[in-house]
Amino acid sequence: MAESNFVQPVIPKFDGHYDHWSMLMKNFLRSKKFWFVVETGVAEPTEGTILTEAQKTELQTRRLKDLKGKNYLFQAIDRAVLETILCKDTSKDIWDSLKKKYQGSTRMKRAQLQTFRKDFELL
Repeated sequence: MAESNFVQPVIPKFDGHYDHWSMLMKNFLRSKKFWFVVETGVAEPTEGTILTEAQKTELQTRRLKDLKGKNYLFQAIDRAVLETILCKDTSKDIWDSLKKKYQGSTRMKRAQLQTFRKDFELL
């Protein structure tokens, strides 16, 4: 039996530091060849559009890659964060939602920190 030295890459866990995590996750998804679908999404045909067999196959392939990308994103985030994005249908929607929520400007982060301090002091 041949011995394999292949090590399965670990999915980067989201720890609240979005910029660092997003860089690691992008690289991970690129290595799995799913980043393009997270970045661009899956263009669904409009109702009534007739697709050729090749177009149907391509659409199914993109949908499957989107599901796999979505699966990796779900594995990367913990339950509390997951519950905030459960209503998102595609990996692009999930990524954009996380980006919007966690990649705030410095001013926004300071305001959020001030709110946390105030809540802490009230406790």
